[in-house]
Amino acid sequence: MDVIPEVSGWQAELEAVFARVAGRFARADLRWRMRDYVRGLLAPVGRKNGWQLAEWAGHRDPAGLQHLLNGARWDADAVRDDVRAYVAERLGPGGVLIIDDTGFVKKGTTSAGVGRQYTGTSGKIDNCQIGVFAAYATGSGRALVDRELYLPKAWTSDRDRCRAAKIPDARGFATKGELARDIVRRCVAAGLPATWVTADEAYGQDWNFRRLLEQLGLGYVVAVPKSQQIKSLAGFWRIDQLVGEAPADAWQRLSCGDGAKGPRVYDWAAAKLPANIVFDPDPPTHHRWVLARRSLSDPSEVAYYLAHAPVGIELPELARIAGSRWAIEECFQAAKNECGLDEYEVRRYVGWYRHITLAMLAHAFLTALAAQPSARETAETNRPALSLSPWRRSGGCWTLSCPTPALNSTATAMH
Repeated sequence: MDVIPEVSGWQAELEAVFARVAGRFARADLRWRMRDYVRGLLAPVGRKNGWQLAEWAGHRDPAGLQHLLNGARWDADAVRDDVRAYVAERLGPGGVLIIDDTGFVKKGTTSAGVGRQYTGTSGKIDNCQIGVFAAYATGSGRALVDRELYLPKAWTSDRDRCRAAKIPDARGFATKGELARDIVRRCVAAGLPATWVTADEAYGQDWNFRRLLEQLGLGYVVAVPKSQQIKSLAGFWRIDQLVGEAPADAWQRLSCGDGAKGPRVYDWAAAKLPANIVFDPDPPTHHRWVLARRSLSDPSEVAYYLAHAPVGIELPELARIAGSRWAIEECFQAAKNECGLDEYEVRRYVGWYRHITLAMLAHAFLTALAAQPSARETAETNRPALSLSPWRRSGGCWTLSCPTPALNSTATAMH
């Protein structure tokens, strides 16, 4: 049998990982199969499917590994909990919880949740499964910590089809946003030490998602579409129209983090919204913000965000949180390329969760090996000068002023 490259440097950490989850597998033969499976996911196997993993592990056929995924008794959610705790321990507190989904292109119609749907994996409508994921990122690294399989209505409305794929009868239809909210609740309840949440516009435009984060006391910077409506005591705008009125000196040139080619530098502008008297304490502990990122090479290319941040936050930190969203894309790429996240051949619901969870465990192990303490870089900024309405300079930040002295006494519940 081959060995994992640099096994002498990996062995102690890998054994610690196996010891952490061993109690989830009641039988010794299942523990050994789990070890072989995870080692195979980490190994230089051409394609990490049943036959090739079995051959690498020295098994006569893939039956044992297939039984591990489809028929054996063990709780994939309990192992997920172990993965999340391991990641939190190795990466440390004060990180960002990132929500996103990824697609798994598949053939046929029998794999749980498969269907014709859009996926960013191929950039088009494809026959695929969609998983909603959470990643946890700090200055030490990033790793996946939770997952849910999205089931389209074409599946949940056909209970016979669900039963054939071993989907529990209790599992009904849930939107991706609802799955994301469930994931966030679990992570918070488990004590994951995240202080921020970020997500793309598919989740950021969902008021229920944003409101949940506020109720949980989490800061967030989430992308929204240019048509996003901003409703507050200061007025009502489309976010692109509002940002279009930003004065030139409201923009600051900042890095939102390092990319493959060095610092990712954009022009950024942000304005603080008035407090919402329905939801916010007096005095408020957090403020809501409108945030925009403008490309240096093409100023017409603007991305928009809504933020909820502790009092006293400054634009460089908001830009950093917005830029951290790409960490989950790096997780997807690494977990697929290095740990076989997308190379499974299981069709049943339980098999999907088990393979994905063990691939997350393998990726978390690699992240832990690579984790090193690093100081947070603080970008230098220039203070903008005073400006005109509706953008007003107030203390150390921009705010949106009220268009008229008279304010409606009833605050809207939307923002």
